[in-house]
Amino acid sequence: MCDDPDRAAWTVDRVRTHLAHPSTREELREQTWREVVRRARVLGEPWGAVAVAMTVPVLRRMLARLARPAHLERAEIEQEALAAVAAALRTVDLGGERLDRELFSAADRAVHRVVYAAHRRASREAGPAAAHLDHLCAALQADRGEPVDEFTVLARAVKARVVNVAEARLIARTRLDGEPMSLLAAERGVSVRQLYRHRRAAEEHLAAYLRGRVQEV
Repeated sequence: MCDDPDRAAWTVDRVRTHLAHPSTREELREQTWREVVRRARVLGEPWGAVAVAMTVPVLRRMLARLARPAHLERAEIEQEALAAVAAALRTVDLGGERLDRELFSAADRAVHRVVYAAHRRASREAGPAAAHLDHLCAALQADRGEPVDEFTVLARAVKARVVNVAEARLIARTRLDGEPMSLLAAERGVSVRQLYRHRRAAEEHLAAYLRGRVQEV
């Protein structure tokens, strides 16, 4: 990482810092990455772990700019990025230019696939329960001539033991009041992703109940 051959050997952490620094000359960065990847392939561990670790400073900056759904945990994104880099180490062309770009591009593609899948999953989950609530409210109101809102429907579902009180509050606060899942996850001491799974299970029970009630009406 330096032009002076008499300089003392640098630690891996110091080399990693200079690899990510914009002042490092392009040819030195290229030469260092090529050597790191070569060692990972030829010598095996710990050089595989070292090579992946070399990407961490840049990956952190890259992931900080990533727009991810609130229910997608940062740790999951980081794992995908690191796994993609580890896989790319075995396939990049040692004779090619800008090996680091190949590694970071692999990580970028991986995390965007995860984010896209998470957005699709959230979109699929967001609609059905709300649609069933609207349908039931309208059907009950038309049949009985009395106003029926979503909170009443949830209260009746709790009374029928379709969902419990905690599940009804979760649905009401996030679906109807618009509170962020991250806030409720912090209150309950669980991860956001785990809370999404809890809500999805509760809404599946609620949807089955609502379908039955609409048929009765």
